[in-house]
Amino acid sequence: MEISEDVLCLFSAHVEERGDSYVIEVPDREITVGDIKEGDGYRVAILDTGEATEVPRDQNHSEPTPPVEEGDERTVAIDDIGDQGDGIARVERGYVVIVPDTEKGERVTVEVTDVRRNLAFAEVMDRQDYYE
Repeated sequence: MEISEDVLCLFSAHVEERGDSYVIEVPDREITVGDIKEGDGYRVAILDTGEATEVPRDQNHSEPTPPVEEGDERTVAIDDIGDQGDGIARVERGYVVIVPDTEKGERVTVEVTDVRRNLAFAEVMDRQDYYE
């Protein structure tokens, strides 16, 4: 999936019913560290994750917990290349995994080395054949 350079933030959220409306909450971090501002108007794109609607949540926060843990091994497709030249893969709920030394379109088995709230870093363990 291509992500436009016009995208100011990207996060996963649930649609919630509130009275006569449905609401998608923007995480606080998108306002405090992102490029969006409270009160401004924005276009919103909604993408189907194709997954179950239940999103695991941290016991102390309303934000979803990362879908990976340090030490996890995953086979991922490199969807894009970031500004620093590292590969970008997406796993459940669009969660971003940064994988150095990879190329767009490559399939690799990685080990997750560092997990943060909104992204993880991983190292290549094995490079997969295109048809595997």
